[in-house]
Amino acid sequence: MSKAISQVPMAVNEPVRSYAPGSAEVKSLLATYKAMWKEKAEIPMIINGKEVQSSEKVRLVSPQDHQHDFGFYYKGTMQDVDSAINTALEAKENWNNLGWEQRAAIFLKAADLLAGPYRDRLNAATMIGQSKNVHQAEIDSACEFIDFLRFNVEFMTEMYSEQPVSDEGIWNRTEYRPLEGFCFAVTPFNFTAIAGNLPTCMAMMGNVVVWKPSDKQILAAKVIMDILTEAGLPAGVINMIFTDGKETAEKVMAHPDFAGLHFTGSTSVFQGMWKMIGNNIHKFKTYPRIVGETGGKDFVVVHSSANVDAVATGLVRGAFEYQGQKCSAASRAYVPKSLWPKVKETMEAQLKTVKMGSPEDPSNFINAVISQGSFDKCKGYIERAEKSADSSVIMGGKCDDSRGWFVEPTVILTTNPNYESLCEEIFGPILTVYVYEDEKWSETLKLVDQTSPYSLTGAVFAQDRYAIAEAYKALENASGNFYINDKPTGAVVGQQPFGGARASGTNDKAGSKMNLMRWVSVRSIKETFVSPKDYKYPYLG
Repeated sequence: MSKAISQVPMAVNEPVRSYAPGSAEVKSLLATYKAMWKEKAEIPMIINGKEVQSSEKVRLVSPQDHQHDFGFYYKGTMQDVDSAINTALEAKENWNNLGWEQRAAIFLKAADLLAGPYRDRLNAATMIGQSKNVHQAEIDSACEFIDFLRFNVEFMTEMYSEQPVSDEGIWNRTEYRPLEGFCFAVTPFNFTAIAGNLPTCMAMMGNVVVWKPSDKQILAAKVIMDILTEAGLPAGVINMIFTDGKETAEKVMAHPDFAGLHFTGSTSVFQGMWKMIGNNIHKFKTYPRIVGETGGKDFVVVHSSANVDAVATGLVRGAFEYQGQKCSAASRAYVPKSLWPKVKETMEAQLKTVKMGSPEDPSNFINAVISQGSFDKCKGYIERAEKSADSSVIMGGKCDDSRGWFVEPTVILTTNPNYESLCEEIFGPILTVYVYEDEKWSETLKLVDQTSPYSLTGAVFAQDRYAIAEAYKALENASGNFYINDKPTGAVVGQQPFGGARASGTNDKAGSKMNLMRWVSVRSIKETFVSPKDYKYPYLG
């Protein structure tokens, strides 16, 4: 155990590489992409630090070319879930007893490994398995994950240093213990950084974890485990399993030592898990912590004083980067009648220059959606909009799944403020626009607030400060992350802690100390130096 009060290196956000055409960094990344594309990856589960295979192999295909398989993963059984839980619990005592500086060093080393020798490999894995272009992969799987690792170490030390005041003759202390039991991390396909952060932030606080990544993100998940292993993470602290989601949840959430859920995914799945936890509440040794970030129907509301070019750019970037498969993506926009013609014209001009295709070509702004199911869902919304009496497809709309699952950036214009694509989460490159009368600004703000059950991100574009202030107040509960004159995506660790409320989750703010507080159990300690020797207080005379 350390005999020093250590200070960790100051966290700063990882610089985003530009990957300019012809640069050494883009050549290096694309060379790694091409090499990994040809590999036939064989991806086992990792339980107790060992590779675990099974009799069932599941083919891995790339969204941009579903005819090409780049390997397979071994699908586990409920016996593997039991093994992962038991292994985690066996590892718990040694991991809990390890000094916090030693834990911090592991994750700081992981950040440096990712920033250096593993950067191309994790970015390329994200490009192949999740169809992200070079920029989207860089800001996600490299920079954001590095930021999570480094800033969480800093947040951890800040938390540990927060101590109560002490009165004369008394020393008061606060101890931040890991949760009693094991934690369960369930991560999505769309952000490699989220897949890395959810299990590691819990482990950093001394917890042991069973991690179930999305089956669409398994290639990048494997690289994450490779990084953590090389960084020195002890066996059993994080156990990665590839098992049936519903069966796994039922087993995990019936275990008496289940202590916490860290989840990112769909609202319906999260609500189902919460109900499962409630039904089993009498079985647990401790009340489990439940942290979830689920989805959004994120808005952009435009005032008549807004800058047209800024609005159009915010909509194109906010709605269509990573094919709209961000829980923060702009999916509904409210534009005043006076500005709409110019906004429409500018958006059309920008979208005409947008290229769509494989991430292997860095000039492609749009890539494939994640799966056939996602493709079919997007196509359905587009086809219904084309047939509807109160909506029309005014930009994009073409879909092609002959080789990859490609959906053009699509803009639907509707006259119905309750039209389905204006209200329902789609998770694809589809933006729905509602044009309102300029004088109905205040009414439109109420509409924005009441249309969706979600409350994740939102943006207002205006130059009029009174309009900004009005939107700021009227929409205070409509989003957990609110943007003024910017797109509603791109939260940065340490700068814009991320999360939303209502149907969007528990708003525990990943990328901040607030989230880490959920993974500790606080103990208050009072030590009296000279104890009383008589029960009588002065008032007794």
